[in-house]
Amino acid sequence: MLLHLLQFFTHRRSISVGLGFFILGFLFGNWATLIPYIKTKFLLDDADLGLILLCLPAGAMTFNPIAANLISKFGSSRTTIFGMIFLCLAYMLPVSVGTVFLLPISLIFVGISITILNISANNMATLLEKHENVRIMSTCHGMFSVGLMSGSVMRSFTLLVGLSETHHMLVMCVLALILSLTISSIIIKIPYQVAYRHGEKIKLIIPKGTLLTIIIISLCINVTEGCMADWASVYMTDIVRANPYFVGWGLFGYSFMMAFGRFFGDGIIPVLGRNQVLMYGAILVVTGITLAIALPYTWAAITGFGIVGLGVSCGAPILYAAASRYPDLPAAGGLAIMNTYAMAGFLLGPVVIGFISNLTNLAIAFSLVILLGILWFFQAKKVELP
Repeated sequence: MLLHLLQFFTHRRSISVGLGFFILGFLFGNWATLIPYIKTKFLLDDADLGLILLCLPAGAMTFNPIAANLISKFGSSRTTIFGMIFLCLAYMLPVSVGTVFLLPISLIFVGISITILNISANNMATLLEKHENVRIMSTCHGMFSVGLMSGSVMRSFTLLVGLSETHHMLVMCVLALILSLTISSIIIKIPYQVAYRHGEKIKLIIPKGTLLTIIIISLCINVTEGCMADWASVYMTDIVRANPYFVGWGLFGYSFMMAFGRFFGDGIIPVLGRNQVLMYGAILVVTGITLAIALPYTWAAITGFGIVGLGVSCGAPILYAAASRYPDLPAAGGLAIMNTYAMAGFLLGPVVIGFISNLTNLAIAFSLVILLGILWFFQAKKVELP
């Protein structure tokens, strides 16, 4: 069950693509821990914050078909490299702007960069699995989780040396940029491209049948992931009232357990079956959120968020792989279509959480995830994945 990890970490192309996932998670994790700072800096309530966060998905969702067409025109390798560099530059913007009116524009650029790297990196992982007989999709998503986990605790350390929020993000982006340039020399030599005609345009379609069910499950999972990424630190601040040092540790617990599940996913999924793994994941998410709501204390919340992380861990790898294999759709096309809806869940979900929280409180808003977990369970029970 551990052979796939040995294969991953000794395969230069796989680890290089995996590091692209790491960068995606690392910068998002750093950004997520600074959301309470953004809220305070611009004197935003939960509804205002949720509305401004909506600009990130606005950039991400509208760019999905364009990102897939970039892969068609320039190739997977070049698009992945461009996505990494663009991401590192874009994340410098939100914490640097001096007025709230520039914040939405900066988040649109971040959303576009996320989409480019997300689709191209997932497509690269799919191509490597196909052409080099490796199982790396879950492990690559595990690298994202390691990045998210690492990024979520970096602010705890830079607080000790007195770095401001702006300087903190600048340092993190520079580190990610150096890593991006380092692995680019390996990624650029990966020859495989998407399996469809050069220049063929990819358009979004209205999903139905199995694809619709896959997207429903994906929405449930991605709302949960987005809720954790954007609101875990706020929950630790406003509901748990944790010591500032522990604010990022709720997201850390979630990310750590998500990474744990994903690193073992490529070994576990073939044994238990994809549907069973999805169903168990839904049960864990409902359990973890219930614990965090029922016991709003520092270590109980961290534990609850960790259980949630384990629950969602294998969801994205299973569904991204299914989308890439969906009949009558090219690999990047299936990924682009699913990613549009998945990104809606990941990035629009936190906006809904913000509005519910503003009307009630954040603990009640988190109850939405419990309802989605129940829906996810029953959808996973019936779907036949391609």
